[in-house]
Amino acid sequence: MGQTVRGEGRESLPGDVISVSGAFEGSEDIGAARDLARSFLADVQAVHGLPVSGRAMGMVQLVVSELVTNARKYAPGPCLLTLEIDGGAVEVSVWDSNPTPPAILAPDPTRIGQHGLEIVMAVGQSFSVHREPVGKRISTAVVLADDPGGDAAGRQR
Repeated sequence: MGQTVRGEGRESLPGDVISVSGAFEGSEDIGAARDLARSFLADVQAVHGLPVSGRAMGMVQLVVSELVTNARKYAPGPCLLTLEIDGGAVEVSVWDSNPTPPAILAPDPTRIGQHGLEIVMAVGQSFSVHREPVGKRISTAVVLADDPGGDAAGRQR
């Protein structure tokens, strides 16, 4: 795994980009991807002063785990994880080398497995798949802070 960080080690200014990226090549790196997400969000809170709820911390790690697992399972070569703060949310993007869009299955409580994208779509504010010159990029956004009632801020029901 390799990683780069922009906007780290100083107070955030309006317009600054706070992001981190990591490349992952093996299934053992799925845990490392979750660790990268956890440490990034901890820094977002501690260094940059942005609120990150416990729910957001857990949901981002879950989304990262699901997307990186799918990339490792269905695409040859490395995948690239990028986390970027955008407004009050963190955008999670995973690029892989397989240009085929994922099959998005209808919810089926009797199906064993293949619920990853259902989960990602349920907890994210958005979901998109973009073909790239090589491969594809799957992105979603997770709200960083919850309101006092426990609902994600800004999430429409």
